[in-house]
Amino acid sequence: MIKLSIKARSKKKRDPIVPRRRRLDDETPTTPVNPQFRRNQTLSSYRHNTPEESSRQKVHHLALQRRKVGGLFIVVASVAALLMLLLWQLTAQVHITTSTKPLSVPFDASQYEKSINDYFAVNPAQRLRFALDESKLSEFVSAQLPEVESLTMTGAPALAQTNFTITFRQPVAGWIINGKQYYVDSNGVVFQKNYYVSPGVEIVDESGAAPTQGTTVAGGRLLGFLGRVVAQAGERGYTVTKAILPQGTTREVDIYLNGVSTRVKLNIDRGAGEQIEDMTRALKYLTSQGVTAEYLDVRVSGRAAYK
Repeated sequence: MIKLSIKARSKKKRDPIVPRRRRLDDETPTTPVNPQFRRNQTLSSYRHNTPEESSRQKVHHLALQRRKVGGLFIVVASVAALLMLLLWQLTAQVHITTSTKPLSVPFDASQYEKSINDYFAVNPAQRLRFALDESKLSEFVSAQLPEVESLTMTGAPALAQTNFTITFRQPVAGWIINGKQYYVDSNGVVFQKNYYVSPGVEIVDESGAAPTQGTTVAGGRLLGFLGRVVAQAGERGYTVTKAILPQGTTREVDIYLNGVSTRVKLNIDRGAGEQIEDMTRALKYLTSQGVTAEYLDVRVSGRAAYK
């Protein structure tokens, strides 16, 4: 027993005494170490893989969520408001409400509403009221229905509905051509439908021309010229009561004025305003000289003749 203890003691002396901490560092672990438990780390300092949020972090996270939800709400509200605005500006239904001038006879609004819808079919972007070009709309409708002078957008009674006020041409003269009644306004535009009182200008055709030789085209040109003559004479205080187409000519128009016995000869190839201006000066001269002329010829510029 004594020998064994001596051997053990001697052997123990030969082996260096190494602290256990060093031995653990030098030795390679044979089994994986749990990463959750490390050296020099107490159980109280143990952390989960997903760290717990503090109250400050929670408030910050909630603020970010509120900001995202608020931004999404603003986007949705803006899109909805834009859609409502576009829907309110949209013209899906057209209504002709009234005329700008009192009419003698009622009119059927359906044909004019159809013409407006035809314009929108060609120009769909102008169904939005802020994009509507009223002048082009009036030109389009007037080309189909010449009695229309203009159209004005007057309001929106309901969603996707638009009201229009129509202005009809007011005739200054009328003439029956080939069995059809035509009228002309002060701008010289010829049309057939008249919603006002019949004009007081009487047209007498003494030309003897055959009614089948382009009467509609010639009549339209003549009525256009006559309309400008009536308007220009009215601006200078004269009222045209009668227009005569002399025999043997297609370029001359003779007119009679209210309170004036002189017959005035005009040429449809010359400007109406120039001839009425020459007529006014010549009539004033004849009145100042006390001359009563049978006729006054202003067909040639600057050369008024009378008899």
